[in-house]
This record gives sequence, C-alpha cells and structure tokens, in this order.
Amino acid sequence: MNAPNAPQTPHEDAPNSSATTNADSGAEREAFLHPSDSPSAEQAEQVFEELEAAGGEVDRTEVIADGVRVLAQWSLRLLIIAAATFASFYLIQQFWRGLLPLILALIVCTVLWPPTLALRKAGLHPGVAALLTILASFGAFGTLIWMIAPDIGRQSQTLYFQAFEGIQTLQIWAQGPPLNLDADELNQQINRAVQWVQQRSGSIAGEIFSGIGAATSALVTLGMVLVLTFFFLKDGDRFLPWLRSVVGRRAGWHLTEWLTRSWITLGGFIRAQAIVSLVDAVFIGLGLVIVGVPMALALAVLTFIAGFVPLVGAFVAGFLAVLVALVSLGVTEAIIVLVIIIVVQQLEGNILSPMLQSKAMDLHPVIILFSVTVGGSLFQIVGALLAVPFAAMVAVLLRYLQDMTALRSGEKTADQIEFATFAGSMSGKYGEEAGKVRAARRNRITDASDRFTQLFGRLHDR
Repeated sequence: MNAPNAPQTPHEDAPNSSATTNADSGAEREAFLHPSDSPSAEQAEQVFEELEAAGGEVDRTEVIADGVRVLAQWSLRLLIIAAATFASFYLIQQFWRGLLPLILALIVCTVLWPPTLALRKAGLHPGVAALLTILASFGAFGTLIWMIAPDIGRQSQTLYFQAFEGIQTLQIWAQGPPLNLDADELNQQINRAVQWVQQRSGSIAGEIFSGIGAATSALVTLGMVLVLTFFFLKDGDRFLPWLRSVVGRRAGWHLTEWLTRSWITLGGFIRAQAIVSLVDAVFIGLGLVIVGVPMALALAVLTFIAGFVPLVGAFVAGFLAVLVALVSLGVTEAIIVLVIIIVVQQLEGNILSPMLQSKAMDLHPVIILFSVTVGGSLFQIVGALLAVPFAAMVAVLLRYLQDMTALRSGEKTADQIEFATFAGSMSGKYGEEAGKVRAARRNRITDASDRFTQLFGRLHDR
C-alpha cells in the first residue's frame, strides 16, 4: 500500500484516460478539502492540461459576475427610461391646458378630413373646403341640439315631480311591513343621500370644467379647437414635408411612417367608435320610445356621446336610462329598459365592436381598461376620453419598432411588411440593408475569432 503523500508518476497517455481524469478530479477535490494532503505539482499541472485540452471550465464567479453585469446594465437602462417617462408625464401635466385644444383638434380633424379632402378634390380652395366642412358639422350638431332641447325642457319638470313622488312612495312603503323603519330616521337617511348626491354632482361638474376648460373657460377651449381645426384641415398636408426637412432624411422617414400609421389608426378608431355608438343610440332609443320613457331622444343622444368613453360611458348612460324609466314609469318598465340595454350592448360588444375595432386598433380589452383607468386618474374625465387613442398610438409605435427590429435582425424582408408611405418603404429598405451589414460584420468577427483560436492552438502545440 502506498503512502498517502507518495507522488505518482504520470503516464504519457494519462490525458486520454478517463480513469486518470476521475482520479485527478478526486485528487483536486481532496486538495481543497484536506490542504495537508495536497497532491504534487506534477499532478496539478496534469489536471490543468486536461482541462485545457477539454476546453476548460469557467469559474462560477465569472458566470455570476457576467449575469450581475447584464442585470445592472438593463436595470440602469430601464431606470433611465422610467425617469424619462415620468418627466414626460410631468411636462404634459404642466402644459395640459395648452396641449388639450391641440389634441382635441387633431381628433376632430380625423373625422372632418375625409369630407374636406373630397371638397378639395372637387376643386375648392383648401381654406374654403375646411371652412365649409366645419360649418356643416356645426350645423348638424346645432340641429341635433335644437331637436332635443324642447323635449328636455318640456319633460324635465314632469320628471322632477315624478321622482319626488316616487321617493315619497318609497318612504311610505319602507315605514310599513316588513321593514317598519322609523320615519325620522328614514328622513335623516334620505337627507344624507341627497347631500351626498349634491356634493358628488358639484365635484363632477368641477372636474368637467377643470378638465375641459383651457385658460379661462370651456368657450376659450372651444374657440382654440375651432381655429386649430381650421388650420390643420387647411395646411395639415404640409406638416410632414416640413418635419422631414427639419429632422433629416432617415429620421424623417421613420417619423413620416409612424405618424401616418397613427393617423390612420386614430381615424379608424374614431369612425369605428362613432358607428358603434350610433348603433347603440338608435336601438336603445327605439326601445325607450316603444316603452314610453320620457326624454327618449335626449337619452339616445347621451348614449351616443357616452359611447366614446370605452367600457365606462355605456354603463353610465344605461344606468341613467334605467333610472329615468324607474322614476317615471315604474319597476316593470325599468326592468324592460334594462333588458333592452343589456341585449343591445351584448350584441354590440360581442359582434359589432370587435369586427370594427379589431381592424382599427387591435388592442386587448385589458389594455383598454387599464388605459382608461390611468388616464382618468391622471387627467380626470378628459383623460379617460383620450386614453384609448393614446394607447392606440403607443401600440402603433411598438408595432413599427417590431417591424424595424425584424428587418435589422434578418427575420423579415422589406417586401414582407406593409408600409403606409413611400418614406416607410425607404426606411424598411435601409433597415434591411443595415441588418445585412450587421450580419456580415458579425460573421467576419466570428471567422476571425475562430482563426485566432486555431492559430493559438497550433502555437500551443508547438
């Protein structure tokens, strides 16, 4: 039996022997566990040569250090992006009253641009075409107000007395069996409820005024929106050429494609939402007329307007229609109105809305709900109204970045992507060529690295 510390002479074929490799690996572990029983220098050199011949092992600390370095780099990048996003939202909040008329004017232009373009193609001057379109839209809106105003003025007072009578009837019923509530306590609860409604109505009115009002009032905002809409309709087609001349050719290509896609998506969303809201308003209005609900036309118009606030507006308008039916006609008619509203909204939500809006936005309902919640919390009612168009523009930007990434990575070619503008097709060709250059450079680096490794191996063998 050999002594524990007796050196062993390595054989010539030891690097190729699995038994020797296992013995040396065991000796290496024993050296760390029992430093007093360390193997000889010749054995250590033999183990090192075997590891080098097999490609070598990378120390775990290097792998962990690389992972930590990559994590730190991405954390820093995400932190910078988060800081830039926060700063952008802060600036938007500071200049919100000045930006709001601009945003509203752009949204209005998406609706009024098709008739304006038709008038311009008919030979009218751009300014005359824009003015006629705005006047026609104002005429249509004024006609609608003229139609519903007498109905509201005539039936609102009757509805008020019916609501008061209904509350008294409910109070008398609550004082009898099976509730047997005390009259004084019931009056206190009713007064508290009335006060709560008054406070909430005041705060809602204040939010509407503060959200829509610009410098001093909603009239100022309306005037600014009209002026901006006129100039956008008149001179909006000059914006993209001017932008390309300012930012340069390549950046101008990208901005032209993204802004054009955003414009198409925003216009499609507004038109799809208008069709969906119109269908809701027509069928719900017909149901209210058949049931005999007061102010049916006004409630139908409110349903149409509220339909532009996704998920929330339809619920609020439907609740108000059911409440008016309950107060004016009774429980049975209110249930009938509720059934009509649910049926119409289910047909619209499951058939019409997905068919129209999937082509316009392609956004998941969770994203819509999240954007409406965040927009409402940051910018009140107007934020909830503009949240979905903003989310649609962000989605367009992300899809465009994905297209450019696919081109530069070689996953797609420019012919496989549908561009909205000639500038976009040029940016696609440039991105495809840039991807080819990147791939060629990477292949050259890989080939050079392989040649260097082979040369180093030959020198090491010598």
